Amino acid sequence: MTEAEAMRRALELAWRGWGRVHPNPMVGAVVLREGQIIGEGWHAEFGGAHAEVEALANVSAAAAEGATLVVTLEPCRHHGKTPSCTEAIFDAGIARVVFGADDPSPEARGGAAQLADVGIQVDRVPVENQVRRQNAAFFHELRHPTRPFVALKLATSIDARLADYTGRSHWLSAKKARDWVHWLRAGFDAIAVGGRTARVDNPSLTVRGPVSPRVPPRRVVFDRHAHLAGATTLLGSAREIPVLLVCEGTPVPDQAAEYAQAGVDILEAGNLTLALQGLYARGVKSLLVEGGGRLAGRLLGAGLIDRFYWLQTPLWLGEGGVPAFAGLHGELLEQVYRWTPVERRSLGPDTLLVLDRQHSGQ
Repeated sequence: MTEAEAMRRALELAWRGWGRVHPNPMVGAVVLREGQIIGEGWHAEFGGAHAEVEALANVSAAAAEGATLVVTLEPCRHHGKTPSCTEAIFDAGIARVVFGADDPSPEARGGAAQLADVGIQVDRVPVENQVRRQNAAFFHELRHPTRPFVALKLATSIDARLADYTGRSHWLSAKKARDWVHWLRAGFDAIAVGGRTARVDNPSLTVRGPVSPRVPPRRVVFDRHAHLAGATTLLGSAREIPVLLVCEGTPVPDQAAEYAQAGVDILEAGNLTLALQGLYARGVKSLLVEGGGRLAGRLLGAGLIDRFYWLQTPLWLGEGGVPAFAGLHGELLEQVYRWTPVERRSLGPDTLLVLDRQHSGQ
C-alpha cells in the first residue's frame, strides 16, 4: 500500500467521528510498516483519544518502532482534554509522519515542527483541500469567528422545484436520500427552516438515523413576523430539544406568552447577517438550512451560504411547482460567482451534488 492509499483510508476513517467530535475536527490515522497497515484509528468522541493515539494503541511497541504514521491533520502539540499527540508519537518510536493539512488552531498547531525538531521525518501529501472540506465548519470558524458555517440542503425536482403546484413535497426524494439527510443533520449544531415551511410542513427537525449526535442539533425558524402557528411539533418539543425563533421585531404579547410557555427562545435581528451573528453568539457554529425557497433565496442573494447540498429527484414539476430559490436577482453571466463542485454521487434514484462557495476554510 502506498502512502497516498493510506491517506485515503485515513480520510475514510475520519468520517466515523461525524456528529460525535464537533467542535473538534474529524481526524483519521493509520500506521504503515513495509507497505502494510498495521494499525488504524480515528477521533471517535469529543474529549476522547485523538486518531494518532488510537492508531498507535492498536500496534505493538515493537511494530511501532521505526514505522510511518499517516494522519489527515497535523498532530497536535498541546495538552488539552488529552495529552499531546506529538508526545505519543515520539514515545512510540515512530520514524516518519505524513500528514494532510496544517492544524489551524493557535493552541494545537506547530506539531509538525516539534516532531521534526526531535528527529522524526515529517512530510505532507497534497490532500489539504479534502481535509478542509471534510472539516469545513472547523476551518470556517477560525477564519470567520462571527457567524456560523452555513450549509443549504434542498431536495428538488430536476427543474428546481421544492413541491408540486398544490404545495405537496412528501416525499419528493426516496428513502435512501432521506436516510442520508438524517446522517447529515447529526453533524450540525442547528437545523433551520423558514417560517412558512415550519407552518405548512410542521417538521420535527430531529436526527433519526444511525448516528446519534453527541449534542442534538437545535431547531431554528426564521420568520420575520414571529408566526409559528401550525408548527405544533416544534412548539410541543421545545423544552426537550431547543427551538430558537429568529424574527425582526418583538412578538405581540399573546404570541410572546405562548412561545415562553412552550420554551421557545426568541432572537430579534433586523437582517440575516445580524441573525447569523446572534446565532453564533448563542453557540451555533454550524447551521444546516433545509428550506424553504424564500429563505434559501435570501441567504444565497446575501452571499451567506458556504456549502450547498442539492438532492435532485428524476422528475419535473413544471412552472406551477414551488421554486427552490425565490427572490434571487438576475446577474450578468460575466459577473456571477461560480461555485466549486466537490462531490457527486447517487443515493438510490436520487443524485447528490455538493457545491462549495469556495474551498472551505480559505
